[in-house]
Amino acid sequence: MNAPGPNDEVLMLAWVAGEAGAFEQLYARHRLKLYRYLLRRLHEDALADELFQDIWQRVIAARAGWKPDAGFTAWLYTIAHHRLGDHWRAQARRPAPPLDADARLHCLADDDTPERVLSEFEHRRHLQRALDALPDEQREVLLLRLEQELTLEEIGAVTGVGRETVKSRLRYAMDKLRARWPA
Repeated sequence: MNAPGPNDEVLMLAWVAGEAGAFEQLYARHRLKLYRYLLRRLHEDALADELFQDIWQRVIAARAGWKPDAGFTAWLYTIAHHRLGDHWRAQARRPAPPLDADARLHCLADDDTPERVLSEFEHRRHLQRALDALPDEQREVLLLRLEQELTLEEIGAVTGVGRETVKSRLRYAMDKLRARWPA
């Protein structure tokens, strides 16, 4: 049986110190439980997805403020709790949908044709293959920049390299993606 590895607090200290792999382990340990927690609270997949991403972005942004005396799990769920509170407060201020909302929805064109769905699937598959072909360092900075919207400095802090190295890796990754992408 495999040893459980370092505890969350040790991983968090390593991540704060710049070890990106420590974050990957923390994320792997907590992602499913956090997502289930959100889904059970929100009862809506898309909304749970949105808040899940936002919570992890907040974790990334707030990592430098984490204190070892606060357990990582408690800290993570405190962030989730506050984000849920923000959501519920914002929802309470939203106006009610118009009475004819359902009728308006029926008037919209349905673009979910089998051809379009297949085309989008093929597009995503091609993109994933192109991303998979990138060296790990380039793929990591590209995903942190495009999906997590981290600044170059934040990516440098996560990956443990300088800003200029991050810029180079991003440029090389984009050049390789362009070369693999059909015109």
